[in-house]
Amino acid sequence: MFRLFLLAVLLVAILILSLNSILRVIMEHRLAAQTGMDAEIGRVAFRWFEPQVEIRDLKIYNSPEFGGTLFLDIPEIHLEYDRPALAHSRLHLTLVRFNLGELDIVKNEAGRTNIFALGLALPTGKVGGPATPAATAAGLSEFQHRTGLAFESIDTLNVSIGTLKYLDLKDPRHNRTQKIGIENLVLKNVKTPADLLSLSMIVALRGGDFFNSLLNHPPPAASPGLLKLLF
Repeated sequence: MFRLFLLAVLLVAILILSLNSILRVIMEHRLAAQTGMDAEIGRVAFRWFEPQVEIRDLKIYNSPEFGGTLFLDIPEIHLEYDRPALAHSRLHLTLVRFNLGELDIVKNEAGRTNIFALGLALPTGKVGGPATPAATAAGLSEFQHRTGLAFESIDTLNVSIGTLKYLDLKDPRHNRTQKIGIENLVLKNVKTPADLLSLSMIVALRGGDFFNSLLNHPPPAASPGLLKLLF
């Protein structure tokens, strides 16, 4: 009986130690299934005794249509959450660190652009008004539908953004690189997309003319969008 007990303890220990690896594989497969792009995650750390989740070295690659090149390189996503709120199906994040190392915008030989194929919008460099209450409510409703959680807020959001690249597979002479260079920009009490307006403005200003040639191609309205898939 004692040996059986030790064996049971060993199996539980192996399961606990393997859980992060299992979560990593599940996340990679889910990202690939929902985006049609290969995904690699260096490490997933789910803290058993602390309300923390950490993802390291997340890389997402473009589909063959866009050359199979790198799309996103995210060195770190660090989340700290409110356990009591989560127990009541509410998502209250006390700290989020998001480090976007590189984003590669690719135009294929047919003239299609990868981010527009995913339904993502680019900064315009102009100061716009906040999102309408109806649009915000619709976004939060979709988040709850996808996750089963009612989003409340992010107390502290720490954002770093490194480099943007543009690759033209048909004419490489148009290729260019833009360093954004945002490091540890802190936003407080984020509840709606309007609270990210200052971040969007900084990206647009530091991007300079980088986005101008892409703004003449609006994203298709029917695309789901990578941001929606992540939520």
